[in-house]
Amino acid sequence: MASGKEIRTKIKSVENTRKITRAMEMVAAAKMRKAQERMRATRPYAEKIAAVAAHLSSASSEYKHPFVVKRETIKRVGLIVVSTDKGLCGGLNTNAMRLALNLIRQWDTSGHGVEVTALGNKGLGFMQRLGAKVVSHAVGLGDTAHMEQLIGPVKVMLDAYSVGEIDALHLVYSRFVNTMKQEAVSVQLLPLAPVEQTELAHHWDYIYEPDAKSVVDALLVRYIEAMIYRAVTENMACEQSARMVAMKAASDNAKNVIGELKLVYNKTRQAAITKELSEIVAGAAAV
Repeated sequence: MASGKEIRTKIKSVENTRKITRAMEMVAAAKMRKAQERMRATRPYAEKIAAVAAHLSSASSEYKHPFVVKRETIKRVGLIVVSTDKGLCGGLNTNAMRLALNLIRQWDTSGHGVEVTALGNKGLGFMQRLGAKVVSHAVGLGDTAHMEQLIGPVKVMLDAYSVGEIDALHLVYSRFVNTMKQEAVSVQLLPLAPVEQTELAHHWDYIYEPDAKSVVDALLVRYIEAMIYRAVTENMACEQSARMVAMKAASDNAKNVIGELKLVYNKTRQAAITKELSEIVAGAAAV
């Protein structure tokens, strides 16, 4: 059995750890509210432009953007993986990386090459350990997403798709459901999937001004930017929520450990006192 001094040292160590986890829990709770506000502000625009882009892919137009044209054969696939820069957020990154790994294995089995863009330090480290071909990355995104940090690495993928180096582009990120639940999702960005005719009440078409090429080129770039920005803001909201829950669980566990250690300490102290009394009584009896 450990001595009383060793047990007191362990109790002090766990108490210090609990102070840190409680502080991190409160910080994550404060950041979570702001992250959720940014996420909710981003969703309406992203959903609307995604709907317009989907209808655009089904519209009859004299100009077909490369992002709309489906390739007959798929040789290489691009994958954008959104993760966090820091850890201590439960299984958030693990779930997203597991989904990305399953996709990569499916494409490898089908004979498709894979190129990866990593947004976030955890995803970059995972892909490098996996041996994947990382063509671009962005780390140190902070607590607020800025488009100028994202557009550079993403443009590498868009240029590769435009020149035919990759034939499809997918996005993996964590979608915010509620504070207690976040789920990893995969979305095909390119080529744009046309809307099923059964979903349309009537045929969609557009009048372009000044011309179809100028409008469609600008619109589809904004569509990609909106989808990437939405994925990053959703992932940041998921990160703070998952960190708050994880730190609360860690604080509760630390409290339980402290209680168990104090119980062991009291038993050890009681055993030592009993032993000393026994020795005193035995000595007095011998005299």
